[in-house]
Parts: sequence; C-alpha cells; structure tokens
Amino acid sequence: MTNPKLEVLTPTNCQMIFIDQQPQMAFGVQSIDRQVLKNNTVALAKAAKVFGIPTIITTVETESFSGHTYPELLNVFPDIDILERSSMNSWDDQKVRDALAANGKKKVVVSGLWTEVCNNSFSLCAMAEGGYEIYMVADASGGTSKEAHDYAMQRMIQAGVVPVTWQQVMLEWQRDWARKESYTAVMDIVREHSGAYGMGVDYAYTMVHKSATRDIGNHKTLAPVPAK
Repeated sequence: MTNPKLEVLTPTNCQMIFIDQQPQMAFGVQSIDRQVLKNNTVALAKAAKVFGIPTIITTVETESFSGHTYPELLNVFPDIDILERSSMNSWDDQKVRDALAANGKKKVVVSGLWTEVCNNSFSLCAMAEGGYEIYMVADASGGTSKEAHDYAMQRMIQAGVVPVTWQQVMLEWQRDWARKESYTAVMDIVREHSGAYGMGVDYAYTMVHKSATRDIGNHKTLAPVPAK
C-alpha cells in the first residue's frame, strides 16, 4: 500500500482550513512574532487562492470574545462563508465536518490559533474519526508559549500530522517554475511576504531585468542638487 505521506501536496489533492485567526487569539500568542504570524497566514491564504484550493475559515465566539478574523485574510476570499463555533475543537461543529466532506479532499492543510488547543484537538479528531491527513503549517500557527507550540507540534507529529511551513506549501503547489499560469502570482506573493528573499526578487526584477517597480503612482526621482 502506498504511503499517502509520500505524496507531495498538489492543487488538486488537498483543501485548506484557517482556524480562529482572530485578534484576541493572536493576543495570546508568544511562540512567534504576531506580525510575522499574520504575514505568513495572509501569504498562505493568497497562495491557496492562486491555486484554487478549497478553503474553509472557521471562528470561535467572534462577538463575545475573540473578535473578527483579520480583514487581510477575509479580503483574500471576499465571498466565503465564515463558520462560527462555540467549541474550541472545530471537529465538534457539524458545519465544519460538512464543509470538509463537501470539499472531497483527504489532505487538509491547517493554519490556526492556538497550536496546543484548537489545532491539536481538531487534528487528532479529524484523523481519528474522519480519516483525514493533516498538514500543520507551523509558521502560520501560534501557541501561548514556545513550549506550548513546540510540544503540541511534537504531539501531533507523533500522531501522524505532517509539519510544514507556509512557503513550503506554496512552492509545493507550484512545483515547477515552467508553470506560467501561476508563476507571476506566486512571485507576487514572494515579493510581498517573503522578507529578504522577496526584497532580493524585487531587486533582481528591477535592477537586473529592468522590470517596472511594484509601487503605484507617478513618483519622480529628482536628481541630486548640491547645496551652495
């Protein structure tokens, strides 16, 4: 029997779920810089959009406690329904189970808060009761301490969860730079969200290949004028 974990992620064999990417949940994160966490989460969402990955966004206690999902994340999927829950474990909500089943993909890429609670419980239950394969995006998830995140990741890995990072997932979907239908969009995500590597791409595009810069507007560069 073929080991499904040996299969790389493709745009046709997986689905995506964002769990509780909400401000009050992010306030408690200490395992990763919260601006980096948000950057990575939005970048992952943009990649999922580029490759047409079926995507679920689920939230917990939005009005009473956790606040609304990051607008930058929602803006990537302007027409998506948000699946609200009361349970910390997304698997306990029938809407989530139905959405996963409707997407028809057994490989589930997960980004959520917190790693040790919502991500952990969903992953274990989805594998045990739903037969799903879980790919946990470690750098688009966060815990209440480094130890909480790390030990939750270890627990999930021991149970069979596959640890990944957001850029790894995006490039696994791309796979071949000859796939021009997604090349430009992927490089746009890299340039905006991949830190120094993205800066390097911007530099190469503009200074080596003489492409236009990404800024908008009609900026003029005024020549130096030595002061008298």
